[in-house]
Amino acid sequence: MANIPIIALFCFTIFVSSSLNFVYGAENMSYVVVGHVYCDTCRVEFETKLSEPIAGAVVKLECRNRTDNHLTFQSQEIVTDERGDYHIVVEGDYEESDCDVALVRSPNPDCNDPSEMWRISRVVLTTLDGVSGELRFANNLGFKKKVALPQCTQVLQEIGYYELSQEAGDIAPWSEL
Repeated sequence: MANIPIIALFCFTIFVSSSLNFVYGAENMSYVVVGHVYCDTCRVEFETKLSEPIAGAVVKLECRNRTDNHLTFQSQEIVTDERGDYHIVVEGDYEESDCDVALVRSPNPDCNDPSEMWRISRVVLTTLDGVSGELRFANNLGFKKKVALPQCTQVLQEIGYYELSQEAGDIAPWSEL
């Protein structure tokens, strides 16, 4: 019976120690957010085999507190490499914030219309939500070409979508054959 208080004290010590390490580790966490920026050459709000990477596109990561919407983190403007890829290093834990990578600008004057669906991408920057590791992936972000390429009709028919809108120069997404 004398061992029960000792065992309880031992378990309590381990619990407190683990809790402190968990919280301390989260505050000192470092994350790398990686992503890709492309040109939507068919203006359909998703990537096709005709989509092209955009080298020199600019993105930015911002985190805002969920309660009061105050800015809790803002990266510098990040420029994509020749493959349209980027990475953003973030120090700290942002459990109480919503963090989004957003398109800023495209160097391509013919492909600089931000996609409505893919102009921002939410990323989780905390280990306290069950996601482990430092590498975080953002969804691909896209700018739309001013006018869809002529080959788009055929490519979209191949995947089961078509319908060219002559007025806007868009190919209407999600139309079925």
